[in-house]
Amino acid sequence: MAKRGGFPGGGGMPGNMNNLMKQAQKMQRQMEEASKALEEEEVTATAGGGVVEVTVSGKKEVTKVKLDEEVVDPDDIETLEDLIMAATNEALRAMDEKTQSSMAKITGGMGGGFPF
Repeated sequence: MAKRGGFPGGGGMPGNMNNLMKQAQKMQRQMEEASKALEEEEVTATAGGGVVEVTVSGKKEVTKVKLDEEVVDPDDIETLEDLIMAATNEALRAMDEKTQSSMAKITGGMGGGFPF
């Protein structure tokens, strides 16, 4: 009676497929653990030579904004807005970079995906 399913050629593939699935599950667990750890991380960036400082979490939420008094000029709100925006964007970019670097260590540079 013929077998249903499986792979032709002596059955060498099912073992390899099983190992591949185990590796994929291990990688997924590692990525989940790294993601949880990254959520606890914070990155701080500055703008205007340090007069504006913005901190973001791994969840990409702003957790802190610090302004030097000298940058708070009621006659020049636009500059302050631009500096806050620049510091926030830089902090978010740095967190993205940190996240990608952390995931690349797990995936071996596969871009976060699996090769199948």
